[in-house]
Amino acid sequence: MRRATMLCGLIAVGALAVGLRAFQPPAQQGPKVVEVEKVKDNLFMLKGGGGNTAVFVGTNGVTVVDAKNPGWGQPILDKIKELTPKPVTLLINTHTHGDHVSGNVEFPATVDIVVQENTKTNMEKMPIFKDNAGRGMAKRTFKDKMTLGSGKDRVDLYYFGRGHTNGDAWIVFPELRVAHAGDIFSGKNLPLLDMNNGGSGVEIGDSLAKAHAAIKSVDTIITGHSTLMMWSDLAEYAQFNKDFLRDVRAAAAAGQGADAVAGTWKAPDKYKGYTIQEARLKTNVQSLYRELGK
Repeated sequence: MRRATMLCGLIAVGALAVGLRAFQPPAQQGPKVVEVEKVKDNLFMLKGGGGNTAVFVGTNGVTVVDAKNPGWGQPILDKIKELTPKPVTLLINTHTHGDHVSGNVEFPATVDIVVQENTKTNMEKMPIFKDNAGRGMAKRTFKDKMTLGSGKDRVDLYYFGRGHTNGDAWIVFPELRVAHAGDIFSGKNLPLLDMNNGGSGVEIGDSLAKAHAAIKSVDTIITGHSTLMMWSDLAEYAQFNKDFLRDVRAAAAAGQGADAVAGTWKAPDKYKGYTIQEARLKTNVQSLYRELGK
């Protein structure tokens, strides 16, 4: 009995370790190459090294959205110097994950850092900020909405509820009709649901739909890890997540096991081209079953 108890404990610890590693940024091999895609005359998307970074060149300074993996803060800053001589004055993080916030610690201490309030709480648990004596942590937070700047320099921040995490911020550049969605819309795929940081497969579809309904005059979306998307793609992605929840809920009500659902579920034909990873499908179904109390 004692041996069995110890074995179960080891298995649980191993599972926890695997779960934690799933949200750790991957190690970088070779030179750190930052690729630039021009979105508008004064708005750029920086690719490579983690999540997509937005660089908004304002009248007197630069706003950056997301700072990639550890060691990528300086490459971001170096690339910005190639785009403009203006200083970085503001850094906004869409959520807490290491491939979006770790580069924060390399930004100058003078840079203002803003996040959704739940994201700050999640970031405070991250070793990288503890190891750097709090450098790169948020200086200001918002709950549901915040406006920074005015006129052509205006940036609007929104929060519409749980999804990828419990602090997914939407960053909108209204004069440019562009929004940065972070990983609540990382691309046309099954979302990564970080339940340890408040993510929800039950609520993500509604959170996405609320964003689509509430944010006005946006044409283009900078996704968390994919290509630029159109505003209509967001409506489709919200419905995709609602349809997935509906299918899983129906299967659970019919008494099907989570593994059986994960082994048989297929994306409807109207979502042709969506990436459905087998491992993530299984994880998301299991997460939904737990949320649904099954």
